[in-house]
Amino acid sequence: MTAALPVFTTRKSDEAAAAQAQLLQQQIAELQAAASQNAAHVKGLAEQLQKTVAALEQGASVAESRFRRTAALCVGAIIVSLIALGISLIALYQR
Repeated sequence: MTAALPVFTTRKSDEAAAAQAQLLQQQIAELQAAASQNAAHVKGLAEQLQKTVAALEQGASVAESRFRRTAALCVGAIIVSLIALGISLIALYQR
């Protein structure tokens, strides 16, 4: 019995080592698959980010043109109001 015990023990450890190696290979394969999937997700997110940045740039361009138009209208309104104020002051002092 003492002579047979080491044989069974090494078999179990050999089987355990083989099972552990197989488990390790399976984990490596799963990690590689997850890395590939993550790369695909990152690529998709990068494309979405690129589209979002392009849309934001376009929106900023439109907002800037509207701001310039509004600023020009404000300057025009100020000029017209100053002219009207000047005319009213001239009319007031001519009386």
